[in-house]
Amino acid sequence: MGFVEGVSREQVVLFPEAIDDYVEADNPVRFIDAFVEQLNLVELAFGHAEPQELGRPAYDPRDLLKLYTYGYVNEIRSSRKLERESKRNIELIWLLRKLQPDHKTIANFRRANSKALPKVFRSFTKLCRELNLYGAQLVGIDGSKFRAVNGSDRNFTEAKLQQRLQWIEAKIEKYLAALEETDAAEANEPEVTAAELEEKIKQLRERQQNYRELQEKIAASGAKQISLTDADARLMKGRQGHHVSYNVQAAVDEKHKMVATFAVTNEENDMNCLAAVAQAAKEELGVAELKACADRGYYNTAEVKACEEANIAVYMEMRRPKQNADIFPLASFVYDASKDVYQCPAGELLRFRVFDKQKQMRCYWTKACQRCALRSQCTTGKGPRKIKRAIGQDAADRMLQRVRQQPEVLALRKQLVEHPFGTIKRWMKQDHFLMRGSEKVTGEMSLTFLAYNLKRAVTILGVSELLAGLQKMNFNEALSTI
Repeated sequence: MGFVEGVSREQVVLFPEAIDDYVEADNPVRFIDAFVEQLNLVELAFGHAEPQELGRPAYDPRDLLKLYTYGYVNEIRSSRKLERESKRNIELIWLLRKLQPDHKTIANFRRANSKALPKVFRSFTKLCRELNLYGAQLVGIDGSKFRAVNGSDRNFTEAKLQQRLQWIEAKIEKYLAALEETDAAEANEPEVTAAELEEKIKQLRERQQNYRELQEKIAASGAKQISLTDADARLMKGRQGHHVSYNVQAAVDEKHKMVATFAVTNEENDMNCLAAVAQAAKEELGVAELKACADRGYYNTAEVKACEEANIAVYMEMRRPKQNADIFPLASFVYDASKDVYQCPAGELLRFRVFDKQKQMRCYWTKACQRCALRSQCTTGKGPRKIKRAIGQDAADRMLQRVRQQPEVLALRKQLVEHPFGTIKRWMKQDHFLMRGSEKVTGEMSLTFLAYNLKRAVTILGVSELLAGLQKMNFNEALSTI
C-alpha cells in the first residue's frame, strides 16, 4: 500500500473551456455578483458611477465593490492582498472577469466612497427584510471597542501632558546643573561636553513647546483628550486594556442574529448611545414599535425616556448606586407622582427644591431633617438627607417593571449581541480598523457588517434562494428611498 499520489506536473491537462465552469452554482460569489449588479450606484452616490466621455477609462465601481465585498466575506481587507488575490484566486478571476486593479486603485475606491458604503449595507438590509430574515420585534443593543490607527503614544490627555511637562522640566534642570559643573571643571575632561548638553536641552525645550501647544488645543476644543494620527479616535478601556479605539454600536435582531443597524462612535462608554441606535433600528426594520434589550452600561434615564417616546420598550437592569449600609436605602423613600414628593421612613414629605443642570437631576429634601429622631439612621452629613431624581425616571421605573414581569427578555441579550461581535473579531479577524477618521471608519465598518449579514443569509437560506429573492424584488426602485 502506497500513499495517494498526485499527477505529474508535466502532464497535459484539459481545463474547462469557460471560467464559469470553475464556480459552482451555489458559490456565494455568484450572489455577490448579482447583488452588486442590482444596485443603482448613481443613486448611492458612488464616484465614477457613470462612464466619462473623455480621458482614460476608469474601473467600473461595481467591479471594485464586488472585490471589497468578496474580500471582507473571506477575511481579506488589505488592498495589497486583494490585488494579489485578483491574480491567483479563481473566484475573483471569475467575479472580476480577469480584471487586475492595482492596490492603489483598490485603496482609493474604499477611501473615496466611504459615504456610499453604508448605503450598500442598508440596501442588503432591505433585501433581507423582504426575505423575512428579520423578526423586527426584539433587538439586542451593545457596543464593542475596535482599535483605531493610532498608538497610545500618539494620544494625549491633560493629565498625561502635565506629567510629561513635569518630567521635561526636571530633566532640563538636571542638564542645566550638569552644564554648570562642566563649565567649572577645567582640569578634568567631562564625560558629556557642554555642546552635547546644550543640544539635549534644546530638544527638550522643543518637546516642551509641542506639549504646551497640545494643551492649548485640548483647552480650545473642550475635549478631554487628543489623538494625533486619527483625530476622531479616543483612548478607551476594553477587555484587553486601554487602547485608542472607536466604540462600535450594533442592534441585532432576535430572529437570526442579523445586524439591523450600527453606529461608529468615539464615546468612551455606552451611556449616551441607546436612543440613537434603537431609533435607527426601528426605522431600518420599518416597524411602528420595537423592543430593545441592553446591559446596565446603557443605563441613562433620559435615553430610556427618549426610547419610550419613540415607541421602543427598553429592557435593562438598573445600575445600582453605591449605598451606605448604615442608613436608609433609597427604596425606603416612596415617590408620589401626583404630588411630586417623596415620603421618608419618618413620614415627612421631601419636596422639590433645586434642579441640577449638569447632572439633569431634581433634588428633594425637607427642613424637618434637623429635628427628626431617625436622623442618625438617615444621613451621616450635617445637612438634610437629599433625594435626587433623574430626568426620565418615570420611564425608567416602567422599564424596571417590564423587566420584573418578563425577565426572559433580558436573558436573551447576550445570545443576540455577543454573536456578531464574536464572529467578526474571532472568526473574521476584524478587530481593528485600517482607515482613519470617523467617516472612513464608518464606511469600513459597513463592509464588515455587510459581510457578516451576507454570511448569515447564505447559511440560513442558501445561495439559490437568495438569488431567487433578488430576482423577484424590484431592487432599484426600493433603493430610491435610501
